[in-house]
Amino acid sequence: MQKNKEKIMDLIYKGKTKNIYSLDNGNILMKFKDDVTGKDGVFDPGENQVGLSIDGAGKAGLRMTEFFFNKLNEKNVPTHYVAANIDENTMEVRKAKVFGKGLEFICRYRAVGSFYKRYGKYIEEGAPLDGFFEVTIKDDAAGDPTISKDCLAALNIATADQYEELKRLTKEICGLIRDILKEKGLDLYDIKLEFGVDENDKIILIDEISGGNMRVYKDNEYIEPLRLSELVLK
Repeated sequence: MQKNKEKIMDLIYKGKTKNIYSLDNGNILMKFKDDVTGKDGVFDPGENQVGLSIDGAGKAGLRMTEFFFNKLNEKNVPTHYVAANIDENTMEVRKAKVFGKGLEFICRYRAVGSFYKRYGKYIEEGAPLDGFFEVTIKDDAAGDPTISKDCLAALNIATADQYEELKRLTKEICGLIRDILKEKGLDLYDIKLEFGVDENDKIILIDEISGGNMRVYKDNEYIEPLRLSELVLK
């Protein structure tokens, strides 16, 4: 395989945790950084800003992403994944068009993070949730607000049928990830995914699947992303 750096055509987007490049073969190259989201120097997958840089976080995130995408491909789950180059911290993927200006699809198994902050008067922190599904808008200035099925349709971001398919895929994918983690003695509390549509308007999983976008515990103790990568991939 030709080295990824020889395929790079242009920098498309400079993100918080990844830079995105176009490739001369029509695909996209994602280069993982060591920056992670958080606040006041503390990692938090629910934050919408870079909070700190952790040496090795990019490589750990890529190795986890490669691992989970390969597992999903074995189950014939539609994704954008093509190949990963661990040495260069890059992943080649197929092009996909995001919904609107970007959405995040969250599956919650425990009442923590922003969910607990919103609904703490009605539920105890850490209480079990049955794979609760919600969608948020990627909008830092607005604080990544949640958006309903009806609102998505009213704003022409996603149809009602697309919403139901996104919900089904999210629950299926997160259930598979949860089962894999459980086999390793790990408890998934929540996870956020991203989806897009390919050239045939088929919904596919995009972006990454790593410790940077999930909360995982072991024996009621939170596991940091780097440690999580070690536990999952050992």
